[in-house]
This record gives sequence, structure tokens and C-alpha cells, in this order.
Amino acid sequence: MEKDIEIATFAGGCFWCSEDAFRKKEGVISVVSGYVSDKENELKPNYEIVSTGKTLFREGVQITFNPNIISYEELLTIYWRHIDPTQDDGQFADRGFHYTTAIYYHNTVQKEIATKSKQELEKSKKFNKEIMTKIIPLGIFYKAEQYHQDYSNKNPNHYEMYSIGSGRKGFIEKNWRD
Repeated sequence: MEKDIEIATFAGGCFWCSEDAFRKKEGVISVVSGYVSDKENELKPNYEIVSTGKTLFREGVQITFNPNIISYEELLTIYWRHIDPTQDDGQFADRGFHYTTAIYYHNTVQKEIATKSKQELEKSKKFNKEIMTKIIPLGIFYKAEQYHQDYSNKNPNHYEMYSIGSGRKGFIEKNWRD
């Protein structure tokens, strides 16, 4: 009997952008913006603390999905296509550890799939720089404040200006036209 629900956790820079990339995909049940770390013992974060860049938390999303409709591999494809995996100091105009990319795996199967996906991206030579995205075990995920949830739907004009102004939208259009 197949499982009907799984969870994936990704850090892709600004969690508003990550949330928007996954939210409308068939088989995605929910996408929650939050603060993610591979350490289990950090204090509960909030935006004010994490935005300093002085914690071990990244902005990320936790995706609840039905693997019978959308696979973890398909989620990884979406993930790679909305980040710059070669940037190691943040994402686009956003700088600092809290904006760096990481795939947080929940089990050994996810680790193996994510590792293979990263290796395939490296072999593709899509980018002429090293792929810097980390693949690490999930320690803890804290849901971000409510005003961050579903941000692109609640604030479409601001979100669109941010996506363009940060350089993310142009990067995606240039590198992933197909």
C-alpha cells in the first residue's frame, strides 16, 4: 500500500518565492514558509532574529504532498528551477546564510534521490560553476509568522516587484526557458 502523504523541506532563499514555486502544483497539499536548520537544539526563531543572518536557520518551505500525484523527484526539479544553485552567499539580491540553499532530507530515500538529482544537474553542465546547494538532514522546522504565509497571493504586486527586483525572475527566464 502506497503512502498518501509525504513531506519535503527545501531552503531556496526567500521563502515567499519558494512557497510560490510549489503552491499551485497538482499533488501539493500545503506549502508552509518557515525557518529550517539541521540542528535540533536551537531556540525558537522568528523573522527578526533569523534576518540578522547570525543564526543557523535558513528561510525555507515545508511541502506536504501526495507522492501518488507528484513525486519527490518532481519537487526537486521544481526546486532546482527556481534557485541559483551556484550561489553560496545567499540567493540573488538577498545575502547571508539565512538565504543560502539546502535540501533537507527526512529519510535515506530522500537523501539518495536528492544526491542523484544534484549529481545529474552537475553532469548536465547547465551551469559553468560548482553547484553549492547543500544536502543535509532536517533537524528542525519552525513555521514563520502568519504574515509570511501565502505571501504572493496576499500581496501579489509587492511579490512580483520583489521577484523582478531581486533578479530571481530574470535568472529563471534566462536559464530555464524550456
